[in-house]
Amino acid sequence: MDLFFTAEEEAFRQEVRTWVRANLPAETAHKVHNALRLTREDMQNWAKILGKKGWLTYAWPKQFGGPGWNAVQKHLFEEECALAGAPRIVPFGPVMVAPVIMAFGNAEQQQRFLPGIASGEVWWSQGYSEPGSGSDLASLKTRAERKGDKYIVNGQKTWTTLGQYGEWIFCLVRTSTEGKPQTGISFLLIDMKSPGITVRPIKLLDGEHEVNEVWFDNVEVPAENLIGEENKGWTYAKHLLSHERTNIADVNRAKRELERLKRIAKAEGVWEDTRFRDEIAKLEVDIVALEMLVLRVLSAEKSGKNSLDIAGLLKIRGSEIQQRYTELMMQAAGPFSLPYIFEAMEAGWQGNFPGGVVANAPLASNYFNMRKTTIYGGSNEVQRNIVAQTVLG
Repeated sequence: MDLFFTAEEEAFRQEVRTWVRANLPAETAHKVHNALRLTREDMQNWAKILGKKGWLTYAWPKQFGGPGWNAVQKHLFEEECALAGAPRIVPFGPVMVAPVIMAFGNAEQQQRFLPGIASGEVWWSQGYSEPGSGSDLASLKTRAERKGDKYIVNGQKTWTTLGQYGEWIFCLVRTSTEGKPQTGISFLLIDMKSPGITVRPIKLLDGEHEVNEVWFDNVEVPAENLIGEENKGWTYAKHLLSHERTNIADVNRAKRELERLKRIAKAEGVWEDTRFRDEIAKLEVDIVALEMLVLRVLSAEKSGKNSLDIAGLLKIRGSEIQQRYTELMMQAAGPFSLPYIFEAMEAGWQGNFPGGVVANAPLASNYFNMRKTTIYGGSNEVQRNIVAQTVLG
């Protein structure tokens, strides 16, 4: 098993590093490195910059307009973007729904939807979770009734991340109540400008508007927007979730945030505290271990071997690491991480923050926000059961 990169791969890394640092807006990188609030324009502008280069679709095969990179090249691209302070690519279009359209959509759907995703022009949202249907997604109740050449959709989705910006939403809907719950689910693409759709904000503890409820009241959806076959949506959903769970692990962002944690610890005078530095060291060991796990998978793919399907395991470890580094950042700043000043998380804020270090403003907010990581994308408790069944049988 070779975990080292070749000279060609290191040259590719340098090419990506040079381009990203030349094209990533400095203000956006500053916001990311300091966990300040990103606007829709920040996120979509970076997506369009990548789209123009042809790199928003970095994981796509050449036949659909992607660069056709191998697994190692994808990893190096993700790492260099994260370390440079690029915003995370909003995954709902290029990372999640696009592979489903490629694998299960027809040629007309591919020609219709993929170009807008590839350019970064069209913002997609995800319509999976419902009240009472999260990890037990097969119990969803949003109903789509076929009437002629349309589906009539009624129901509610919740925890729709950045749904306030969504132009299209991919939804799991119930088209049959016969048989097992999984057998009556279909996969629909819905224009969020359609009459009958209402998006309502869910305000979080930190005052942010990140997630939403989406209501469907007799929404008409053309039958041509059905992906694949009716009642086969559960198969397509599982295909998508493997991409989501691997994306959640985000080892490259963890490496960047580890360096930020060290900066905060030094600025707050706790770097010399041996016990606190021990906690940082243990976190760093776990991040390196997670990276080694990723590299083992890449090595297996390079050598043509079948790598173990460990999307769930990556999700578990990655999400727990994200919670730990936000907790340690908050602990490093101590009481000065606690004051909540909404405006202080805007770039360029000139007010007086308690303790005088404005960089501490987002710390408690980030800590509370990261409680979500072990829940979304399939709760870690459920993922542990799946991993145990996969590995132990």
